[in-house]
Amino acid sequence: MSEEGNPRDGDFELVTLRNGSRAVRHLGHGEVMHPSVGPWKEALGLYVEQPRLGERLSREGPPLVIHDVGLGAATNAVAALTCARELGAARRRTLEVISFEVDLAPLRLALADAAGFPFLQPFREAAETLMRDGVWEEAGLRWRLHLGDAVPHLDGALPVADLVFFDPFSPASNPDMWTEAVLARVRRHCREDGEGALLLTYSAATPTRVTLLLAGFFVGAGAATGTKGETTVASTRLESLASPLGTRWLERWTRSSSRAPHGATLTPDIEARVRAHPQWR
Repeated sequence: MSEEGNPRDGDFELVTLRNGSRAVRHLGHGEVMHPSVGPWKEALGLYVEQPRLGERLSREGPPLVIHDVGLGAATNAVAALTCARELGAARRRTLEVISFEVDLAPLRLALADAAGFPFLQPFREAAETLMRDGVWEEAGLRWRLHLGDAVPHLDGALPVADLVFFDPFSPASNPDMWTEAVLARVRRHCREDGEGALLLTYSAATPTRVTLLLAGFFVGAGAATGTKGETTVASTRLESLASPLGTRWLERWTRSSSRAPHGATLTPDIEARVRAHPQWR
């Protein structure tokens, strides 16, 4: 996948996937963003179609806020913005995307490869403005950037999120972002009223789901993507989950060899908290 001569920027390079899609790879740990089906297909499937973003934006209401945790090459954010822009007059709500990112190199690389990332080009000026000024706006659309370590930003004041795109590098490559402490911070900024908020992530690992439960979310199975049979959707309201985890999952968890949350060992207290979660009532 990695070849001499691939465009590089800092710790990142552009690569071509087996299916011909272009993607961004981290030179240190080697992880590729959206590695199986390509970035655009995954972004649309997991982060636009799964939460029915177009339907949400077509209903009257206050601004719909997305916390985009892990901007990367901006594929997920641009997928949401594209959905909103394409609705045209059918859109009844403002869309506000708040992106968190520590390194803008992936976005610079992707914007420089118009043929490899054509879906970014309608928002090229927006992305360049975002990187320069930290904010971009047009009628009914607002995109903001929090650059640097996400934790201090998550400790500050943020608009309440209706959707969370949780898409950092994997727990193996970026363990600090998958802990209960970080996910609890994410949870504190999520909508409680109405239908609540949804958090969407590509990981279906047992430790991911345990950590989300401990952070205060209700947790369910999410849509399949590429080689993954399912992903994960979490919510502040159980009834907002299409496929909530049930007692069968809890029984399998008791027999699992991966019972601990990310960044911690399994203790009697953690086990008791998982078992006492209101999800199972």
